[in-house]
Amino acid sequence: MLTSFRGLMAVSLAAAGLSIATPAMAQSEDDSGFSVSANAALTTDYRFRGVSLSGGDPAVQGGFDVAHDSGFYIGTWASSIDGGPSFGELEFDIYAGWSGNLTDAVSVDIGVLYYIYPTEELGLDTDYIEPYASISTSFGPAEATFGVAYAPEQDSLGGDDNLYLYTDLGVGIPDTPFTLTGHLGYTDGALAPPLLAGTTDDTGLDWSIGASVAQGNFEVGVAYIGVEGPSIDGFTDDAIVGTISASF
Repeated sequence: MLTSFRGLMAVSLAAAGLSIATPAMAQSEDDSGFSVSANAALTTDYRFRGVSLSGGDPAVQGGFDVAHDSGFYIGTWASSIDGGPSFGELEFDIYAGWSGNLTDAVSVDIGVLYYIYPTEELGLDTDYIEPYASISTSFGPAEATFGVAYAPEQDSLGGDDNLYLYTDLGVGIPDTPFTLTGHLGYTDGALAPPLLAGTTDDTGLDWSIGASVAQGNFEVGVAYIGVEGPSIDGFTDDAIVGTISASF
């Protein structure tokens, strides 16, 4: 079963090949307190929690957000996929939430994400909803994020639910445009990599380690990504993923 997760906001987009890191987004703000940002990316493989949703092939991605000074935001994101007759060739996500600082070094982000697969070829219910929350802290050039996403029982998940816990680490190399990144995630439920690969195990880990370089509105990254469970070529096999993104 093909499923996905908008690399979280932290959830968020795939930056530097990671499934839960968002590229920096440029913003334009007016006197009303609203700001608009947009992003576009080309990745060699759309990996969601370590699992390829593009059949191991390149994917085109992009989205935009509208945010307010109060911390509330709403946005959309889309990616090309290789979902077969059940999921089609497009993932379209809509999300909304609130983010803000608790202290100078600690921030939080809470919201809800709706995954849409606009295909009617088989008439299946494939769309699903997933609330999420994360807390981030910075210390010097390093930043750590700890997050959770929980999809309650839904027909599109086979009547099951799904829990995802993750941590992201990023360290900027001082006086350079380079950043080193790491990710570890744990899934319990319908979206577990071993279960998607055909076993009866509904728990599993995914991980990645990567590096990126930013210049102006552009960022280029590469990451090594893997998951627990059987290795299926172009699906759950370990992969080196490259991504180039732009923000506006």
